[in-house]
Amino acid sequence: MSEGGGTMLRYALKRVFLALLTVFLVAAITFFAMHCIPGGPFDTEKATDPATRAALLSRFHLDKSVPEQFWLYLSGAVRGDFGISLKTGREVSQMVFGAFGVSARLGALSLLAALPLGMGLGCLAAVKRGRAGDHAMLALTTLLMATPGFVVATLLLLVFCLRLGWFDVWSANGGGSVLPVVALALYPMAYIARLTRASMLEALSRDYVRAERARGLRESAVIFRHALKNAAPPVAACVGPMAAYALTGSMVVETVFTIGGLGSRFVESIGNRDYPVIMAATILLAALIALFSLLSDLACRALDPRVELS
Repeated sequence: MSEGGGTMLRYALKRVFLALLTVFLVAAITFFAMHCIPGGPFDTEKATDPATRAALLSRFHLDKSVPEQFWLYLSGAVRGDFGISLKTGREVSQMVFGAFGVSARLGALSLLAALPLGMGLGCLAAVKRGRAGDHAMLALTTLLMATPGFVVATLLLLVFCLRLGWFDVWSANGGGSVLPVVALALYPMAYIARLTRASMLEALSRDYVRAERARGLRESAVIFRHALKNAAPPVAACVGPMAAYALTGSMVVETVFTIGGLGSRFVESIGNRDYPVIMAATILLAALIALFSLLSDLACRALDPRVELS
């Protein structure tokens, strides 16, 4: 194995270890924080029979101390057993991974839309630096990045669904997914556009670009073959965080558009104090965020071998 390959392998193994440690800490903090909040999953307005309540607490190990509960949960989770829902009695793994499929589709579509549009706007703004198009792009992206996701989703819902009636609120098989994808893609698109613009401006100011222009190379070739290639690593590095945003930001979008994905299921489980569902969703999200971060760093190194892995 080459020295560069060995370095990347060592870096990847180190990051995997740190990711596992991070997921464990997130799981521990979430578990103990849940149990610090007053109340419980079986606290209802209607009085529950003491015997029934005791049986429920015993069935879900809620009659044990919190450290004992955490150990029992952790020992089951490492075997892939995330327990059953306290509210529905269904297998938590089926509930969470079933809902994750909807969220993953929504997030993937939003990233597929945000990446080319953001890079295209950023390249255009860099080429037209100081002109009206550049100023308009900066103003638009600033507005999109400053507007909360729930405001964007609500406005899209009110205007295009309720007022104009152009789209259904949500349809897993049809055009109803357009507005949720747009709502989720706007922030990543704006962020990628500004990052691409900054990277392209730096690349276009390099000596090799001026040399290629002096040789008479076409401007399109200078931009896409040379400048964009060297501006790509910072954009690749942000894909991981943007993928994580697509998952966490979907909580708001799914709630507004009443989509039965992981985000809305997670919010619903918090309201119901459904501990197993909260834990499984949290662990899955933490693991995916760590994975996306690692993959983006490795992609950045693959695009530019000069990037140091430390």
